[in-house]
Order: sequence, then structure tokens, then C-alpha cells
Amino acid sequence: MQTRTLADWMADVDAYVAGPAAMWAQEIEATGTVPQAVWEELNDRGYLRLTAPRDLGGYGLSFTDYLQLLERFAAMHGSMRVIVHVTNSLWRSLASKASAEQLERFVKPFIGGQLRATFTLTEPNSGSGADIKTTARREGCEYIVNGEKWMIIFSDVADYFLLFCRLEGTSGGEGTLALMVPKDTAGLEIEWMAPAMGITGTQHGHLRLVNCRVPVSNRLGEEGDGLEVAFRGFLDPSRTAIGMTCVGAAKRSLELAAEHALARVTFGQPLAKRQIIQMWLAEMATDIEAARHLVLHAARKFDAGQPITVEASMAKMFATEMLQRVTDKALQIHGGPGYFKSSEIERLYRDARMQRFEEGTSEIQKMVIARDVLDKAKAARERRNRG
Repeated sequence: MQTRTLADWMADVDAYVAGPAAMWAQEIEATGTVPQAVWEELNDRGYLRLTAPRDLGGYGLSFTDYLQLLERFAAMHGSMRVIVHVTNSLWRSLASKASAEQLERFVKPFIGGQLRATFTLTEPNSGSGADIKTTARREGCEYIVNGEKWMIIFSDVADYFLLFCRLEGTSGGEGTLALMVPKDTAGLEIEWMAPAMGITGTQHGHLRLVNCRVPVSNRLGEEGDGLEVAFRGFLDPSRTAIGMTCVGAAKRSLELAAEHALARVTFGQPLAKRQIIQMWLAEMATDIEAARHLVLHAARKFDAGQPITVEASMAKMFATEMLQRVTDKALQIHGGPGYFKSSEIERLYRDARMQRFEEGTSEIQKMVIARDVLDKAKAARERRNRG
């Protein structure tokens, strides 16, 4: 496989984002669909296997290096950004508990672009965690799966759904399963959900599973490993990566706002001459830089093999809320013309709102962070009491 430096990758991505990706953005917004050619082009350029290990067919970039590329990708159309982000994250879940046979059957084809899979956890009547209600019952060499999943991204193009469920009669984290469910499984019905506010062209599905028979050989890990496959392999790095996509989108919003402030003349002078505009630009730039450092701090710990659950939640929470502040100020600087769909800032503003839902809301992140704060306080109190 061709060896490239990080600088090579950066130059390549910058050129792609400014050229072909910008043209695709216009087509996606005009047609409301993401052409298959977009997937093929991103795969052919190697963008969908940047983080995967070389022995599995990827380029083996460190997480920190990859995030510096993802910051650049985040200036693309939201749907294209999601493709790059999810594909470079999901292989971890697939590979985390895969057998040697499953590495060949599922993981390597996914990394190589011959197979598409999508993360299938969220349900209409439960949260995205230990309260999943979709069940499985083992009968011989098969599981009989019943339940519902919804808001499942890439439902239109996935060959397999990496579906999380639980053995009948279990609760909490016990008895959870990670199953690779083929899209053509009998009893699996996919209903397309209404178009989203942003990320135009990305299709979400509502899955209904009625007595779906899934081979036991499609189970990743053992019975009871489902949530570990979902969270340990995917969630922490994905939350961190979302933080960097917010940095990239905010940076592009700041660039557009600054360019508009220099060009737009009112009452005989550019907007950039007005002190309030200068204050907003300064706040936006500082917000972006603070988020970038939080994200990179988590990434460096991840590369060092250290746990990052709390750091990932901090990075994700701060960066998503930062993006809302920055895009709001950027749209305000653009004024009325920025509100129309012919404006790039209008699309960025719409796309930005999704990141606050991806991989858990800010409220979920705050719960993770608060739990860590309280655990440390309890431990400190116990040490004092023992002393």
C-alpha cells in the first residue's frame, strides 16, 4: 500500500474539499440524494480506511493524525462528512470481538469498501444503552430476533446492520448481543423516515424485526458482549471524532463570516470595521481553538492506550455547543442573505444541529462527566476518612 505523510494527506484532502466535494455539495442539495458515485469516490481515494490497521487493509493513521484530516473533511457537505466519520469509526466495533473467520468475512471487506454496514442501536421506545428492548432467542444455530430500531443512518445502502439486542429474559448490560444482520433477512422491514433538517441526502431507516433468523456465526463476541462491542470499540473515539467535525465546520463558518465581514459594506464601511463584529469574530476563533485542544487531548490519550471516556464526553459536549455558538454568530454576521439556501452558511447552520444528537446528547455527556467528578470526590473523602 502506498505510503503517504500526514502533509501529503492534508494537501490531498484540502484539494478534494475545495474542488470535487464542493461540486458534490451542490448536487446533493439540489437532488436531495447522495449519489453512489460519492461513496465510490471517497473509497477510491482511500478516505474511508484512514484509521484501520494496515494488516486489515487500512492506512493505519494514528487517531491524532486522522483527526487533523477529519477537521478538513468537516468543511464538506454534512452527508459526506458523516460517511467519512462513521466508516473510519465503525471498523473498531466490527473488529473488537471478531473471530479470524469474521475478520475475513466482515471486517476486511468493510474496510476495503466491498461491504457496507451501519451501527444499529437506537430504538423508538428506549434510550441508546442498557435499556434496549429488541430481543433474541437462540434456536440451534440461529437467533430469532424481534424488535424495532430507528433513526438508523445509511439504511438505504447498508449490506449489514450491526444490530444490538438482548437475550430474552435478561436486563441491563447482561445478555446483550452484537449481530451482523443481512439487509435481506426474512422478517426485516425497513421504513424510510422523513428527511432530516440537515445532512441532506442521508437516509435514515425505521427497522422492524419480526422473527428474523440470524446465524449464530454472525454474532460478534460472546453472549453478553453486545454493549462492549457497541461502546468500547466505537463510542469513545467516535465522540471524540464528532468533536473534531465540529471544529472543522466551525472553522469554515468563521472563514465565511470573516470574508463576508470584509466584503459587505453598510453605511459607507465594511462590517469588519464595526467593533461588535470584531468581538464576535474573536469569540468564535477562541471557542474553536479551545474545542480543538480538548479534542486533541483526548486523541493523544487514546493513541497512548489510555481510557478516554470522560475526555471524549468533554470534547464532544464542548465542541457541539461551541459549533452552535459559532454558526449562530456566523449567520448573524451574514444577515438576511445568509438565511437563504443559496448560502453556504445556511447549509452549515442546518448541518450543525445534528452533531448535538450524534453519539449522545450534551445531557448524556454531562452525566458521564458528573459521575466521574462525584466518583473522584467520594474517593478523596474515603482517603481522608482512612487517614
